[in-house]
Amino acid sequence: MGRGLHARSITRWGPTVTVADKTGRTEKRALHVLTLTPFYPNESDDGAGCFVAEPLRALSDSKVISTVFALQPFYRKQLRAAESGHAAEWLRYVSLPTNFGLPSAGFFAFARILGRIRDLNSRQPIDLIHAHAPLPAGHVAMLLNAELGFPYVVSVHGLDVFSTGQMNGRVGRWCRRISRLVYQRSKRVLCVSEAVRERVLEGMPAACRTSVVYNGVDAELFSPGSVAASQKTTVLSVGNLLPSKGHEVLIRAIGDIAPEFPNLALEIIGEGPELAHLQQVIQDLNLTQQVTFLGRRSRREVADAMRRCVLFALPSSYEGLGCVYLEAMSTAKPAVGCRGQGIAEIIRHGENGFLVGAGNVKELSLLLAMMFRDPQGRNNVGAAARDTILDRFTLAQQAEHLARIYRECAG
Repeated sequence: MGRGLHARSITRWGPTVTVADKTGRTEKRALHVLTLTPFYPNESDDGAGCFVAEPLRALSDSKVISTVFALQPFYRKQLRAAESGHAAEWLRYVSLPTNFGLPSAGFFAFARILGRIRDLNSRQPIDLIHAHAPLPAGHVAMLLNAELGFPYVVSVHGLDVFSTGQMNGRVGRWCRRISRLVYQRSKRVLCVSEAVRERVLEGMPAACRTSVVYNGVDAELFSPGSVAASQKTTVLSVGNLLPSKGHEVLIRAIGDIAPEFPNLALEIIGEGPELAHLQQVIQDLNLTQQVTFLGRRSRREVADAMRRCVLFALPSSYEGLGCVYLEAMSTAKPAVGCRGQGIAEIIRHGENGFLVGAGNVKELSLLLAMMFRDPQGRNNVGAAARDTILDRFTLAQQAEHLARIYRECAG
């Protein structure tokens, strides 16, 4: 075990720990979890890593103390934690630039933080490490486990479970090899959907223990609320401007039905390399009056935009789950996703949302037109979507699930 624990015997139940010293005296304390993550809300983007930060407050209600180390390669702009939310310490480490440095980043990050971990553990013993993504955070956790004996769990947030979608060739094979070791040696691999879990298990040469932990939603921030009346029939999309997100498919579907719905508008929140291409598509389709790019927005602004729209659509063809669908559903708006993606495990087509085929412009345009013609039906689906979130996907429910897994793994 790590330094600071040798003279104690520890018994765990629930999310709390009973510590017995050499004299037999006991004291109860909360479970202490060290979170390692490469993504976390910061002063310039409070939405980055919100899926890591937002459950932490609910975890504290479950008697889990969280210490957060946000890992950042030195070649990127130095970040500072956002003022609101759970505090984090940003730790910069040496790394080769771009994704070519991904398989070796864990070694450098481990060397950078080892002393900090020893010091933290001497002051407040660490019971478990929760690493977000196998590279580099999971790799760091695996090395800390070998050096100090801390058990760890690792979360997988997307479909690129071995980082081979980012890198191919020799570097990709290196990423796959390290990711497999991280999964094998962890106490649990936490997957955001069954689709992600299937990817992990399919690529593993040996068994590893997995659990599905769906993301939760801040149901108060993303509440239906009241929205001022608008002349526009607004569709909202939120996501990085990448080909896989399906923004071009959505824009073309809007173009198909725009003649029938003169007040139709599309708002797109997000940034990315596809912006220039999408702007050209909009110009070619003569949709410059209908489509607006809003760039990056704060969490509160995203919530306001979801309340303002009549429906949410992100026809993404490569999505492990997609927090934005859940957030839109929480504001009582119908969400449109794609079949075969993680969100299809939550959306029941025609009941609490809608699913279309990836890349199918015609199917999407027909669905959008149907919803615009039936406001009452649209509202009924939105109400069912809100009920789905309150029943199964709040932050408190996610935290309860995590606390139970922490308890099982910390021993």
